[in-house]
Amino acid sequence: MQLSTRAEYYEYLIRIASVPKKQTLTSAMLETLSIIAYRQPVTRAEIEHIRGVNSDHSVNRLLSYDLVEEVGRKEAPGRPILFGTTEQFLRTFGISSLADLPQTDAVRMAEFRQEAEEEAGADLDI
Repeated sequence: MQLSTRAEYYEYLIRIASVPKKQTLTSAMLETLSIIAYRQPVTRAEIEHIRGVNSDHSVNRLLSYDLVEEVGRKEAPGRPILFGTTEQFLRTFGISSLADLPQTDAVRMAEFRQEAEEEAGADLDI
């Protein structure tokens, strides 16, 4: 048994199927994207070291949304992929260059680092 549709509905079905799905960014994806934007070029392992969790899904979704791209290979064992942001990232967030990214307040960053180190019970290299 085969399921099919009438030929006169073909044009409508093609239009429906070609409508792009709305891209939504989860908090994990935004966190991953911000790490890539501020630390690029960065490897997946470096992202995971900063986040403390596996980031495969977030990186793959950001690649599929064309917000990040592979920008090369790191000169290290295994030659891991380096990731960076794309022109689409700049357009999506309405900025003209990476220099327009908000800068972090040094005092607030030091407070955050101290809180994180106390919580983790270790020195963080951020």
